[in-house]
Amino acid sequence: QVQLVESGGGSVQAGGSLRLSCAASGDTYSSGAHMAWFRQAPGKEREGVAHIYTLGSVALYADSVKGRFTVSRDSARNTMYLEMNSLKPEDTAMYYCAATFRIGRVWYSASEYEYWGQGTQVTVSP
Repeated sequence: QVQLVESGGGSVQAGGSLRLSCAASGDTYSSGAHMAWFRQAPGKEREGVAHIYTLGSVALYADSVKGRFTVSRDSARNTMYLEMNSLKPEDTAMYYCAATFRIGRVWYSASEYEYWGQGTQVTVSP
């Protein structure tokens, strides 16, 4: 069983920055997990934001965040990060960390992931 705990959310003005963290239990990172950040705004579907494989270095992003968000991981700390810059009001959402050890072709589909954190709120004011 994998436990994920997010932190780092908050309220910022447009143009500001935040860094989210996702700490995983046990040997999640050394076992080779597909990790992702999702977000969900009220009344909208959960949206894949970024993906990284814990044993690789290639990161994938949603078009809406490319060039502004950066996902990274520190395997020694069993932690994944999402650095968010140039934040916009439309980035306002609950952000979730997700993990799976087996993924299909669509990293940005929430149904691909078995393990989820409780979420951390990000609010961006105009």
